[in-house]
Amino acid sequence: MNQATVLVVEDDDAVRRGIVDALQCSGYQTLEARDGEEGIELGLRATYQLMLLDMVMPRRNGLEVLAALKKERAGQPVIILSARGEEADRVRGLEGGADDYVVKPFSVKELLARVEAVLRRSCERAVPAEELSFTMGVIDFSTSKVRFHDGKNAELSAKEVELLRYLMRAAGRAVSREELLRHVWRLDARGMETRTIDMHIAHLRTKLGDVGQSLIVTVRGKGYRWSVL
Repeated sequence: MNQATVLVVEDDDAVRRGIVDALQCSGYQTLEARDGEEGIELGLRATYQLMLLDMVMPRRNGLEVLAALKKERAGQPVIILSARGEEADRVRGLEGGADDYVVKPFSVKELLARVEAVLRRSCERAVPAEELSFTMGVIDFSTSKVRFHDGKNAELSAKEVELLRYLMRAAGRAVSREELLRHVWRLDARGMETRTIDMHIAHLRTKLGDVGQSLIVTVRGKGYRWSVL
């Protein structure tokens, strides 16, 4: 059974219901948004692995939803759902960061194949190697240890490993505290004041010997970025 959660942003009730039923029958968990405004609100707040996004919707169209999403969650996979006459919008959507598109009317089989393919690609490009060499040693994810060239070791907690993996998966972009709370701690970050992220980053830097903060870089006003060395 699939454990991924898919957010379906579609204003046509019958189409949305059909997509949700197909996804759930295939083992996916689902979230639903009935228009563009709701799509932006849920898209920025919820935890999910893929968004299915209709192009023509009331209140906010698909391109506006995509722009808002990519501004805050740059790595979020998105598949566009569009009618045959909306080729220009599909092109703009792909240029705006969407991963794929499905043309209406589509078969359930085609949709599920596209969903599986995008999720598989996003997972494959996201998984770092089990060992990563850096200036002072090697990070061994299989044993949750940092092995330094001078023979010393540092133990990483499970949460530190997960945090480090997520930063690496971001492929060099700055990741906000809110995004880390949402995906690493599985918490709703809205209005939450916490020093948890900063404390874990500080502990990671200490364990990595990152005195000059050249591995985990603070990006003012945006969050933290893993520096690929």
